[in-house]
Amino acid sequence: MSRPDGGTRDDPVAAASRAAIAQLELLVTRRLDGVLNGDHRGLLPGPGTEPGEARAYEPGDDVRTMDWSVTARTTVPHIRQTIADRELETWIVVDMAPSLDVEGRHGTKRRLVEAAAATVGFLSAGGGSRVGMVLTGTGRPRVLRATGGRDHVRRLLEEVSRSATTTSPGGTFTDSLRGVRNAARRHGLVVVISDFLAEVDWERDLRVLGTRHEFLAVHVADPLDIALPAVGAALLQDPATGEVLEVDVDDALAADYRRAAEVHRDEVHAALRRCGAPVLALRTDRDWIRDVIDFVGARRQGGLPTGENLVRDLPDDHPTPRGSTPTGSTPGRPNR
Repeated sequence: MSRPDGGTRDDPVAAASRAAIAQLELLVTRRLDGVLNGDHRGLLPGPGTEPGEARAYEPGDDVRTMDWSVTARTTVPHIRQTIADRELETWIVVDMAPSLDVEGRHGTKRRLVEAAAATVGFLSAGGGSRVGMVLTGTGRPRVLRATGGRDHVRRLLEEVSRSATTTSPGGTFTDSLRGVRNAARRHGLVVVISDFLAEVDWERDLRVLGTRHEFLAVHVADPLDIALPAVGAALLQDPATGEVLEVDVDDALAADYRRAAEVHRDEVHAALRRCGAPVLALRTDRDWIRDVIDFVGARRQGGLPTGENLVRDLPDDHPTPRGSTPTGSTPGRPNR
């Protein structure tokens, strides 16, 4: 990984970024580490690769873990539990879409991307485990090799903090998924972080990853991705192209927007379900740590969160965000 240019240490923006990363580390280690203590896989409690004890099958268990020899001997369906790997390789795929930097009332979605990456990174960095990262980019994905240690996780977070939200053919989200497939040499965990506002053209690549790895999808969103307030005359700007439209956002248009957003969101979550990916849903106006704790609790009870709680407790109306970009990207429209 390349180091920052000389003089970065004196850059007040870089200093603020390092302070924010230190604060994230404290939040993860103090508020989450205790809750997740004792579970090596952290966000995805459960299987490893070492065989463990057999137990009776329960509804919701993965049928791929069936122990047929024990089932035959006892005439009762059993599964073979596994012991969590002592060393885990985790890869974080970050979709640096232009819509991440749209400034809403509750801040940008980049803040949630950084929080999600910090949670995965710091919870996965101990005990000889390694963490790598792939970010969308211009011409090709940026692959940051998997290494252990908290210092390495801090460097990864600095990359997320300062990366431009610019992508081009060869460096798209699907290209990044293929990049992980080439970079991940052993069975491990793949975490994809995105606002999933672009076309759903990544399902096949995610399915292929699922044949070798466990994976988790982190869906970051702002209330304005879900519903647009009827504010009357407004300027809407596409963050990817810069195109600006002057529209009258009345009740009818707001209702159409909400329906279109719901259709696209359902398409995204259906594709993730078909891939077998649990969905951690984070929203800019909510406490992301509480959302992480709720997600882990559901997973430990055998549930497969599918992202429906993304619209939970959504206000009926939203004030106009700062600037002239109240939506950032039309749901389903490529924002790269």
